[in-house]
Amino acid sequence: MKKIPGFSKRKLSGKTNDRIDQPVNRRFGRRSVMIGLGSVAAVAAGAMVFTGFFGFGPAKAEEIIVYKSPSCECCGDWAMHLRQNGFDVSVKNMEDIDPVKRQAGVPYEMESCHTAFVSGYAVEGHVPAENISRILAERPKIKGLAVPGMPASAPGMDGPDPEPYTVYSFDADGKTKVYATY
Repeated sequence: MKKIPGFSKRKLSGKTNDRIDQPVNRRFGRRSVMIGLGSVAAVAAGAMVFTGFFGFGPAKAEEIIVYKSPSCECCGDWAMHLRQNGFDVSVKNMEDIDPVKRQAGVPYEMESCHTAFVSGYAVEGHVPAENISRILAERPKIKGLAVPGMPASAPGMDGPDPEPYTVYSFDADGKTKVYATY
């Protein structure tokens, strides 16, 4: 019988007279599969080492400590907004949060209903989580961010009527600049 590449004799039922020529699939042999899996594992391990070494790994949850009045519901809603955006939020209820605002260096005209701290920055009012993430990524030389008052469109307020509002940055001298507008 003439040999055909890629074909070999195999038993179908175990009987010796029941042999037929049948193709053997050599496309993915055991050795090829093991080499492929080893390659994938090596690439994955290299990617983990690379991202860890250069700081491109997945973001860990930053802890934000929020100081608020126990009766303020919108502050609780803002804390929920932060949690939904990956932050680890601790809430401290206080009857008088003015001393916290003074300690944070929040300018009087930037005050709102709650004050928070994250990684050395102060966050006053209903600042969107995306702005907090941005300062944590960029690390600007500011004291913090603020949304003065309680704009209806800001996170945690979620009023029915859209209201434009501005997020300000402030420095240690109390100087403010527009950081973002919504």
